[in-house]
Amino acid sequence: MALPVEEWRLCAARRWAALEPALREGLTVASLHDTLRLGCGLLRPEAEVAVLRRLCRRTPAGKEPAAARFYREEGNRLFGRRQYGAAVRLYSQAASHELPDSPEASVCFANRSAALFHLGRFEVCLEDIARAESHGYPDRLLPKVLLRKAECLLCLGRLQDAANALSTVENKIAMDGIMTSPAHQSLLKKLSQLKIKIHEKESCPQPAQEACGDIQRKSEIWEENDSISGASSSLSLNFDMERGRHLVASQDIQPGQNLLKEEAFVSVLCPGESHLLQDSSETAWDTRVTNADLYCHRCLRQLLASVPCRGCSYAKYCSQNCADVAWEQYHRTECSLGALLLTLGVFCHVALRTVLLAGFAEVSRLVEGSHDNDKDLHNPEARCKHPSEAPHARTGTRGIPGCNDNGQYQSSYQAVFNLLPHAEKHSPEHKFLCMLSVVAICRQLQEAGLEAAVLNRESSEKCSEPETCEKTAGELSPEMKIMAEAMLRHVLQLQCNAQAITVMQESGSGDGAVVNKKPVRLATAFFPVLSLLNHSCCPNISVSFSGTAATVRASQPILSGQEIFHCYGPHRCRMRVAERQQLLSQYFFECRCQACLDELESDVKSVVSMRNSFLCPSCRASMQVGEDMLCCSNEACAISVSRESLSCHLQDLQQQIKKALELLKDRKADQAIKMLLKCQMDAGNFLSPEHLLMGEMEDHLAQVYAILGKWQEAARHLKRSIEIVEVHHGPSSVEIGHELLKLAQILFNGFAVSEALSTIQRAEKILSVHCGPQSTQIQELQEMKTCLLELPRSILQRT
Repeated sequence: MALPVEEWRLCAARRWAALEPALREGLTVASLHDTLRLGCGLLRPEAEVAVLRRLCRRTPAGKEPAAARFYREEGNRLFGRRQYGAAVRLYSQAASHELPDSPEASVCFANRSAALFHLGRFEVCLEDIARAESHGYPDRLLPKVLLRKAECLLCLGRLQDAANALSTVENKIAMDGIMTSPAHQSLLKKLSQLKIKIHEKESCPQPAQEACGDIQRKSEIWEENDSISGASSSLSLNFDMERGRHLVASQDIQPGQNLLKEEAFVSVLCPGESHLLQDSSETAWDTRVTNADLYCHRCLRQLLASVPCRGCSYAKYCSQNCADVAWEQYHRTECSLGALLLTLGVFCHVALRTVLLAGFAEVSRLVEGSHDNDKDLHNPEARCKHPSEAPHARTGTRGIPGCNDNGQYQSSYQAVFNLLPHAEKHSPEHKFLCMLSVVAICRQLQEAGLEAAVLNRESSEKCSEPETCEKTAGELSPEMKIMAEAMLRHVLQLQCNAQAITVMQESGSGDGAVVNKKPVRLATAFFPVLSLLNHSCCPNISVSFSGTAATVRASQPILSGQEIFHCYGPHRCRMRVAERQQLLSQYFFECRCQACLDELESDVKSVVSMRNSFLCPSCRASMQVGEDMLCCSNEACAISVSRESLSCHLQDLQQQIKKALELLKDRKADQAIKMLLKCQMDAGNFLSPEHLLMGEMEDHLAQVYAILGKWQEAARHLKRSIEIVEVHHGPSSVEIGHELLKLAQILFNGFAVSEALSTIQRAEKILSVHCGPQSTQIQELQEMKTCLLELPRSILQRT
């Protein structure tokens, strides 16, 4: 959720409407500095602050012992049902709510280690056992955990370490005295069995496993740009008044060539669907899994056994190192604000984290410099200067905003600060909402005694300015006003400059032989260099992500002198030009890319409209587009149907498909097939054969048949889906690459060796361009190819 929750937006709208007209008019035309000066006192304790406090109670982010007990008991229940993956998630939730260094937290880690052991994740299991020991795991239960440790070490082939762990258990048992209960006897039996296993493995050492080095990975040629950090030497940075800053090819570029590798200056995990609790005396703890449970809140790596924050229940990390670095850089300040930041949305959170990472000294320098620029904008002499001499461009020798004194454009706070906020183009109501939200964060930081941490000072340091010490209750200090102004700038920048970090996430149950994945927004970030790319509805690059790093590759040949274009969202293959223009209005420009110009100037009906058109229910000829009524293109038929009627029919069909997928999730594959086939027959009566929904149904049918192990049927349906996807997105698109990967999985499992190898080759060629030779998709394809090529020659000849 990028923006604040709806209740807070409505509250801010009411406050805006109640302002004096003169104040509203003043805020409408005010600079960012004056907006803060005029508006930071408008947050009333009895009204807006009270609303925020109520909303924050619906999004608890603190430690809750009752929640810990609930999640631990739910984890135990699922563990008893052998649903170990789900149990791990619940034990992680329980651990996040326990106080650090408590015996209760140690029990969560020990329970999670048991689930991890059953999943075969022995290294991670050992980490959790170490955590349980360090958190004061109950002494009487320690032998059982130490036996699990020994068994993990045994499975990993670390025989000496396993023997040492068993010796520790034996010493512990000897110190505790004679044990006669059934549980203790079971413990002794397990100890004896493990000692025998260790002895057997020591007597018959296993041959050393060869490292999986057969898969050859292409090394990517890379020569970094001297002037643009992270960019290839094949790019140059240009600036003009019409296009602003933009990147241009300085030499011919081939498809798949690496153009940019950039680490996000700042990124914030999008929590996923928000499950706000209702105001009630009973707390309903939510067991649904969101991004906040699946990915590290700092590096965005996928989580298996998370390390919880010591202060809140929300932040979770992949390792103790990530937790420590996050704490030092920003989380010590954010920790107590968890509920407020979740309420005010990801944009506000990104803005806060940006200034915390930059530090007060750098923020203050650039904010004060922007005030000088604001004054110059009202100076006729300054306005007449050449762009390269304008005050806003004096940050670099080349006269391009964001460049340093050496003319280099780096992924730095200076580059972030110089991204355009378009303050004059946002609606006054939106600017007011952002201002109130930013002030609410800064006021809570100040009231919580965190001002020193925000300003990078020791808490004991005295205020240097008398006016800071004499501020009235609820008023922001001058330093905090500077931070608030920078944050307001960043919140406004994000509407046009935010980059979504996406990840291919499994959809469905994920337990089939064919993995169906879809792109999911994982985080919102500032990438200063990536932000230089202008938009086109038909881009010439492809962007992929690994954690917090973005990689840009050419998706088609780019000639020297041509601009590098990124697609901000609506691609020409997915949407008609009118719809694209409407969505792109959020970026405050009218798209004039070649794809839009060609479509606007052409009398030919939109290709997207033709592919996704309706058919006549009588003769099945295509329906001609109209406002309210659609007419059959067949003059002999000339039937008319209302657009509303066909749209309702389409919505009903989509609901039926959704029900079929729910049946599939409930492992009722036969019923799902019957419903999908019925949907397919119904769709054929009123949708174009090339309609994207027709392709989606073929894809779903392929998935169901694959689950049933009917590989030939699955391949047949998926091939039809690929034909439709290719019509929409082109034969070299990343969408085709993902579909071919699925087809390769089906053919591999169906033992269609020859066809599988040719499909793998085609998928590799496409995905290496979009995702790179080191991507997980390419690695999976290469593993399948290696496995198939190692089959006996007699089998290869038969297939």
